[in-house]
Amino acid sequence: MSDKRCSTCLLSRVAYEGECVEAGTDTIIQIKKEAEKIIDFLLTESKWTHPMIASFLHRSIYSMLSCQDPFFQVKSLSDADAYATTSLVRGRLLSFRDYVLASVIANTFDYAVQGHDVTTDFLTFFNETFPHGLDIDDTDEILTLCNRVVYFTDNCGEIVFDKLLLEFLHCRGVHLTVVVRDAPILNDATLKEAREQGIEDVCDLLISSGAGVEHGIRFDLLPDVVRQALDDCTLIISKGMANYESLREFQGLPPVAYLLCAKCQPIAEELNVFRGAKIALLRT
Repeated sequence: MSDKRCSTCLLSRVAYEGECVEAGTDTIIQIKKEAEKIIDFLLTESKWTHPMIASFLHRSIYSMLSCQDPFFQVKSLSDADAYATTSLVRGRLLSFRDYVLASVIANTFDYAVQGHDVTTDFLTFFNETFPHGLDIDDTDEILTLCNRVVYFTDNCGEIVFDKLLLEFLHCRGVHLTVVVRDAPILNDATLKEAREQGIEDVCDLLISSGAGVEHGIRFDLLPDVVRQALDDCTLIISKGMANYESLREFQGLPPVAYLLCAKCQPIAEELNVFRGAKIALLRT
């Protein structure tokens, strides 16, 4: 993680976590100081990916805050906001491209990313954004590979729209293994939130990543059943930036469809798009 912008973004999330649990100003200042020390140390670990560094940092901060899930309330509000929106817009989703676009727009439910604000009126945001479509659109090619899919989810709120996309694929006979976070980290969806949204009803297997409090994907910690699903699948669908940052490090994977909003400038630059671009990118 050589880009200093990533460090300042992590610090902004640390401060936000303190605000979520209503920590006092002195406490937030202290945890930011500790976070700076942790980041400086972890930057010396050249083999650590950005998601691995972020995970270690957030585990440390959660311990300092004596809270296992600082984003609990934020996650619940995001799911409720997304659910209210889906009830009004799902009739407009007619094609695979439409369902992908809707799930990518919902990837904007991502808090304390430097330079990115989560809208307080998601329905209006969706209605304004949907007509612009995808900025990278490989959906035609992606659909042809949807036979046996491993689907790595990302945020709460977003997972409500993931369910619509999964349902679209499930109804067409696609075999779906859905992998969520193993334990609360940021506002990412765990088994608890996925089950609350009925994800089990629209897939063949719902399972956690087995990695504990870990952001992104750790192949060395994946359960054997997920490893087998990856060996057997025709396509990986990867939601969000952390999963993108994890998967891009590995060679020899099945084709990967990256579905995300490029919410930060470093990721936007890497993908050669503007910040905020909506992306459905296939890499084989």
